[in-house]
Amino acid sequence: MSTATYSTTQDSLKVALVGGGVVGLTCALGLLQKGVTVEIFEAAAQFGEIGAGIGVGPNAARVLRRLGVLDELCTQCKEPGLTMGEFLFYSAEGQNELLYSYPLTEGGLGNGLGAYRPAFLDTLVKYLPPSITHFHKRCTSIEPSTTNPSRNVLHFADGTSYEADVVIGADGIKSTARSTVTDNAKFLPVFSNTICFRGLIPMKEARAAGFTTEFNGRPLCFASKNRHLIVFSIEGDTIINVVAFAADYTKPIGTVSLPPDEPWVKVVSQEEMFKVFEGCSSEVMALLECIKEPSKWSIHVVHPHLESFVKGRVALIGDAAHGMLPHLGSGAGQGIEDAYILAQLLGHPQTNAGNIEGVLEAYDRWARPRAQMVWEGSLRAGKIYDGWGDGGLNPEGAAKDLGTQWAPVWFHDVDDNVRAAIDELKAGGYSPRGKCTSRVPERWISPSLAYSRIQRHDDMNKAT
Repeated sequence: MSTATYSTTQDSLKVALVGGGVVGLTCALGLLQKGVTVEIFEAAAQFGEIGAGIGVGPNAARVLRRLGVLDELCTQCKEPGLTMGEFLFYSAEGQNELLYSYPLTEGGLGNGLGAYRPAFLDTLVKYLPPSITHFHKRCTSIEPSTTNPSRNVLHFADGTSYEADVVIGADGIKSTARSTVTDNAKFLPVFSNTICFRGLIPMKEARAAGFTTEFNGRPLCFASKNRHLIVFSIEGDTIINVVAFAADYTKPIGTVSLPPDEPWVKVVSQEEMFKVFEGCSSEVMALLECIKEPSKWSIHVVHPHLESFVKGRVALIGDAAHGMLPHLGSGAGQGIEDAYILAQLLGHPQTNAGNIEGVLEAYDRWARPRAQMVWEGSLRAGKIYDGWGDGGLNPEGAAKDLGTQWAPVWFHDVDDNVRAAIDELKAGGYSPRGKCTSRVPERWISPSLAYSRIQRHDDMNKAT
C-alpha cells in the first residue's frame, strides 16, 4: 500500500503534534482526513514502539474502522478480523481453578484485537505522508509567540522552533506539553506502586515448556493475592504476550518514588521475577520460565487527575493527559478516542484560528470525564485481580466484583461525544468562549442499547 495523499482545506490552521506514537499518529491521520494541516515532531530518530502486545478494545476498533485502517491493522497482525474475545479468569495457584468467564456479547461486539505494537505503528505510518514528520525533535518548551499572540512556539533541543495555531501534546507519560497545560508540580507522573514483567514467547516454546491452557480466542488472567498475569496471543496465535503484575496496596499512589537514577524500564534477571511469583502454579511458572530476559516496568500514572486537558491553544491526548494503569487494557483505546474527538472538532468546517480555544474547551468537556472514569475503573480492576475486591478470589466473589466491568468502556459510541460537542459549539455561536448548556453524562447507556446503536452506525458506514 502506498502512502495516502491528502488535500488541505483549512490552509489558515496550522497544527503541531508533539509525539509520534500510536495515539499521536491516529490523531494526525484524523486531522489529515479532515483537511487540516498538521506537522508531527518526534524526539526519536525514527518511528518505533517497544516490542510488546497491545489490546485494541471494541471502542478503539470502531474508531480505527471509521478512519479506514482497521482492516490493514488486522492484516499486519496476521488476524482475519477482531479475533480477541472476552477474558477468562483463573487462579494463579494450585490447579488454576476457573474463577470467572466474562460474559460473551451478542454478535461478537465484545471482540477486540491483540496487536503487536510495532505492527500497529507501521500500519498508521502507511497512511501518512512522510513529509509531515520531523525526527530528532525533542520538544523542550512551548511558549506564546512574541509576534502573533494567537499562536504558540515550540522549542526543540536542537535549537530550532516551530510556530502553530494549535499544539497537541501526544508525548506520553513524561510529557513536556503537560507542563504547559498545568504548571502545578502535583500533576507530574507518579509511581503507581505497581510493577510488571513483560515478555513475548513463541507459542510452540510455551507449549513445550508445559503451558497447556487453551486460549480459544480469549485473553487470560491468572489471579493471586497482590499479583496477577495477563496472557494473550498475537501474530495469528504464534506469539504469547505475557504481562506479570505485582502491586503494593498498603501505600497510597504517589507516596513512594523510585530512586532518581533508576530507570522506569530495565532488563532484570529471571530470579528476580521468579521471587515475586513464588508459589504460583506449574502452569504459570512454565510461562515465566520461557521469559529468559524479562523487562521490568515500574508503572507510572498521571495522578491526581488533571483539572483540564487544555489550556489556551494547547491540548493533551493519550498518556500525556491521563496515563493510567493497564488493568482494563484500555489506556491506548482512550488515547485513540481522544485523538478522534479532537481531530473531528478541529476539522469541522466552522473551526478556524479565531475560535480554537472554544473548540479545545469542548474537546476537554467531552473527552476528559470519560478518560478519567476509565482511569478509575482500571485501578479498581487491578485491585480485583490482586485479591483486594470485596468478594475475594473465588468464583462467587469474582463474578460479583467483575460483573460486566468493560461495558461502559467498550460500548460507548465516541461519535456521541463528537456530536454533542459540535451541538454545544453551534449553540454558543462557535465563539471562543461559547456557553455550555449540556452536561457530560455521569451514567452511561445500557449495553443492550449501546449494541444496537453501534451496530446501526457501523451498518450505515458499510452501506456508504
